[in-house]
Amino acid sequence: MKYVHSLILPVVAIGLSMFPALSPAASLEPIDSSGVQVQRQEQNGITYLSGGIGEDESKAIQQTTGYNLHMTFSIGPENKYVPDVDLVIQKAPGQTVLTLSQAGPLVYVQLPPGKYTVTATRNGEARHDTTDVGSSTARNLVFHWNSDE
Repeated sequence: MKYVHSLILPVVAIGLSMFPALSPAASLEPIDSSGVQVQRQEQNGITYLSGGIGEDESKAIQQTTGYNLHMTFSIGPENKYVPDVDLVIQKAPGQTVLTLSQAGPLVYVQLPPGKYTVTATRNGEARHDTTDVGSSTARNLVFHWNSDE
């Protein structure tokens, strides 16, 4: 039995070194905050973050707390992040609470609890989603376009 354990440990160690994403420490990599330009913004009393260009900026946004709606914008089969999306969030038809131009690729918003319709438009092609936002767990919406056109 001792022989089996002495073989398993090196195999596990090699496996984790080959796949660092499986290691819990991979998500705790330090962020170079000197290059991060993401700043909290506000419109109509709604607080939001928009950005995520580059790995450090993306990680910085993903590690923030206090935002109950997280949106990601991407294109193509490789799900490449895109930062050129026009965004409209409405609480009810005709009641717009947030409008952003050239937003993304990540947008985090702090909204009062309720039901919202989100429209993300890129190059004239709109994507719509409706979500119930609460005060505890964040809702995640992904908007994807098939091509860069």
